[in-house]
Amino acid sequence: MPASIRPGDVLADRYRLVDLLSESGNGRFWRAHDRILERHVALHVIAADDDRAEGLLAAARRSATILDPHILRVLDAERSGQLCYVVNEWGSGTSLDIMLAAGGELSPRRAAWVVGEVAAACARAHAADVPHGRLNPENVLIDTSGAVRVIGWCVDAALHGRPTGRVADDVADLAGLLYAALTGRWAGPSSSAVPPAPTDHGRVLRPRQVRAGIPRDLDTLCDEVLNPQPGCGAMPAEAFRAVLEEFVGDPSGLQESMTSRLVSGAHATVVLPQVPEFTVREAEDLVRGAPAEGPAAAGSEPQGAEAQPEPAASPAPERAEETTGEVTQAELPGFLVAEGESSAPTPPPPFEEPPARPLFAPDPPEGAPVRRARHPHPGRDSQQYWPWDTEAGARTGGAGAGWVDTGWPTGTGPVVEEEVPGRSSFRVAAILLATLVVVVAVTVAFNLGRGRTPLGTVPEDESPSDTASAQATTGPLEVASVTDLDPQGSDGGEYPELTGLVVDGDPSTTWRTSTYKQDFGPGGLKDGVGLVLDLGETREVAEVALRLVGSPTDLELYVVDEPPTGVPAEEGLSPAATVSAGDQEQVSLEEPAEGRYLVVWITSLPAVSDGFRAEVAEVVPRG
Repeated sequence: MPASIRPGDVLADRYRLVDLLSESGNGRFWRAHDRILERHVALHVIAADDDRAEGLLAAARRSATILDPHILRVLDAERSGQLCYVVNEWGSGTSLDIMLAAGGELSPRRAAWVVGEVAAACARAHAADVPHGRLNPENVLIDTSGAVRVIGWCVDAALHGRPTGRVADDVADLAGLLYAALTGRWAGPSSSAVPPAPTDHGRVLRPRQVRAGIPRDLDTLCDEVLNPQPGCGAMPAEAFRAVLEEFVGDPSGLQESMTSRLVSGAHATVVLPQVPEFTVREAEDLVRGAPAEGPAAAGSEPQGAEAQPEPAASPAPERAEETTGEVTQAELPGFLVAEGESSAPTPPPPFEEPPARPLFAPDPPEGAPVRRARHPHPGRDSQQYWPWDTEAGARTGGAGAGWVDTGWPTGTGPVVEEEVPGRSSFRVAAILLATLVVVVAVTVAFNLGRGRTPLGTVPEDESPSDTASAQATTGPLEVASVTDLDPQGSDGGEYPELTGLVVDGDPSTTWRTSTYKQDFGPGGLKDGVGLVLDLGETREVAEVALRLVGSPTDLELYVVDEPPTGVPAEEGLSPAATVSAGDQEQVSLEEPAEGRYLVVWITSLPAVSDGFRAEVAEVVPRG
């Protein structure tokens, strides 16, 4: 294959390469963009002289004969120059291998529905004797609507150099897909990046031996196909589909629910940048700065690109300048400055420094009063001004024209002094202080009248009764019954006959879990087990006393209104407390919780001599 092929290249003047998705030898799997139909397509490309070229084109022709909504169909196949390529419909979503790696195994019903959709496509294709040839998790796609699509029918096997597939291999791959969806391990005959399933003496372990809680019907189906008995014929895809369909029952809502498992970013749409075509301007226009045919009209727009918004007009200068007809290359008018005139404006003269203000008023001269007399009110002045009376000066003894004697007292009377600043503030403070004293006196009298101390507290001789009542409210809560919680088990529970021993008041008797070879959590058989204490009615739980055997024991406490039937976290419940407990633990909830049921959910087991096991001697909830 030419080494120069890279993103951005165009094949057959139609398909622009966008992303290289995978490689197999010299074969490459691309996401491309169909420039004619304006859509994304999947492109399998190898060199035209490659030994697989003929097989790839033949596989494309066989795949094109199958019309099924689950199969991403073949759109084109051709040799072009040094390349041979096959174009398939593009699907946006998350492949099963990525979904399992990101979010873990599927629930049994979801797993059966997904593989049942693939089996339906196989049944239709096998009826025409056209097997897929490489039906692994990488070729099963959950699209953005939750529907199941199959990638590379016939074509992917040819690209990997595999011979024409067999129907029996497809059915074994179907069982491998179901095994992977249930356990996260791959057991099919085709190659896959999913971790392989564990084996024992050449036999694949049953799904229930890898992960607890798998329904027996699905466990048996996987085991019968992956570990066939000698002399038994291969199960047809239609029979495989029928078993899964019967297990699923009504599939309503399953497709929509699969959208919650899509991996963010795994199906992001690539938007190709648009390359604008710019209009080439003549050199003469660039020099003149104007079109050859004259000034542009007010409503005209530039060609070859979208019109850009005009910038806001800059404010007009304070002093208008003369402009000439000369224009610069940027189409801005040139400015001329008169001779002898500086282009920079003359700076304003500096401001005079303000005179220094004295911090204190100057002392008055000797004998002068400290305060000046207030001027009499104009309305009560001894003289009133009459501007048109020209004889006033003669009548008032030369006091001045326009002034009229009114007979009011003159300004030689007693001086009206100004009020001392701050005197009103002292009055307000005195009033507030008096009010506060009255309020305190009334409060003390009221408290003494009720038999309390002056501060309103209870006398010391009355506090023991209150303490006793407080202790009564935080006493042990009565437990009506205790049951075990083992949602992922298949052997009848975790010693349900011993659950009552955790509330019998005897620390020497215990309830215990089964002994496990692995601890709970990632990689273990279960997420956890637990106990459900029925308090008989809705009660408030503030703390829980625990007596355990062995440490550490990681557990979560839940206070709920309805007993859980599955893993509490998967049912959307939030723990009231999480603790890594020793032999004795007093767990106080951050906030008291109300509910009828107290759930003690064990998430990690202490180690014992033969594995991992937890034992609980006493559980005492307190209100």
